[in-house]
Formats: sequence, structure tokens, C-alpha cells
Amino acid sequence: MISSLFDLPRPTLPIIGETVAFPVRRIYCIGRNYAAHTREMGGDPAIQAPIFFMKPADAVTLAAGALPFPGDTMDLHHEVELVAALGSGGRNIEPADAMSTVYGYGVGIDLTKRDRQAEAKAAGQPWDRAKGFDRSAPVSEIRPLARCGPVHSGRIWLAVNGETRQSADLSTMIWDLPNIIAKLSAIWTLAAGDLIFTGTPEGVGRILPGDRITAGVDEVGRIELILS
Repeated sequence: MISSLFDLPRPTLPIIGETVAFPVRRIYCIGRNYAAHTREMGGDPAIQAPIFFMKPADAVTLAAGALPFPGDTMDLHHEVELVAALGSGGRNIEPADAMSTVYGYGVGIDLTKRDRQAEAKAAGQPWDRAKGFDRSAPVSEIRPLARCGPVHSGRIWLAVNGETRQSADLSTMIWDLPNIIAKLSAIWTLAAGDLIFTGTPEGVGRILPGDRITAGVDEVGRIELILS
């Protein structure tokens, strides 16, 4: 039993063009990082700064093929996001130095149990039940920075059964990736293997078993999932 405990595998994601996989250490997420999404969630971007939360590392799953519909919810929502994969880290990183920590990018979906989140908000409780459940962080293959260069703008989108629901430009983030990394590193020590979900644009909505979800980010990738 002891040997099996120490042999537990680390979550990984495939890397485009590489035979090795990207080992996931932590998953950081930023909420309300697009003004229109902040407003659709009942907030005011003029007075409310983006917020941070986390998902467990083993919530990550490759965003391809069938994805089991989770239990404990009647209102599952999609939130498409650009995901940054870190190749190094540090503490109190300056925005000007932040991109040197980025290994590559992926396309991710922050799956959210909106009913459980609403209950937690009303009770002043953490969001773990709503955000950190099994397979709540589907992510594409990681595209190394060497293959695409820094991504500061470009379309981010998501469609359900062929109908576009989310569509925006990455340049409209309230905090761009260098500032996200700087602000995160003032709170936590970042390290290689960390994933950062950078926020979702407006248009989040309910998804149901049998729905086909397609999503993408320009210059990064495209994913397709079917909720089973």
C-alpha cells in the first residue's frame, strides 16, 4: 500500500510536437476578467477587480472526445478561456518579466455548476463544489510558445451544437497575461507546471448531456467535446 501511494501519477497534458507531456502542478483561475462578462454576472467592472480561485490539479482532463456529465448539478455552464502553461515561476514577478515564465498555451473550459455556485455565494461559502469537481478543467494540447509566439490578441470563441455563444478578443481582458502572472505571484509562488485560466468573455450558458461543444483561440488551437 505504501509503495502504491508514492507511485501515484501526476496529471499531464500532451504537448504539440513533443513526445513528453506537460506535468500539471496547480491550476489557477481568474474570474470576471472581461468587462461584459462581469456585467452579465451582476457585477460592475468599474469597481470590482478580477478575482482568483483554484481548481485541484487532477481536475484537468484532455479536451477531446466524450466528457461525462457531472452529478450534483442541474445547471452546468461553459466558460471558454485561454490557458497559459508555465515553464518557470517565482515570487513577485514584474509584468515586464512575466512572459519569460510562459511555456505555452492551451484552450480550456472552466466548467461551472452554476446552481452550486449561486448557493455558495448566497451563503458566503467557498466555490470548491461548483468549480473544483472531477474533470472540471478540460484543456487542449499545449502549444509551446516557440510554435506560436506570445498571444496578446485574437478571437476566443465557443459554440454549442454549432451555435456560437461566446466570442470576443483576448485584447479586451481587464488584466492581460503579464499582469495576471504578476498579481498571482504576489500571492503565491508560481512554478513550472502551473496552469493559469485567464478568464472568460460574455455569453456563458447552460449545457446538457448530448451537447457538442466546440471552442478555440486564434493561433492556439481548437477543441471539440461531447457531453455524455
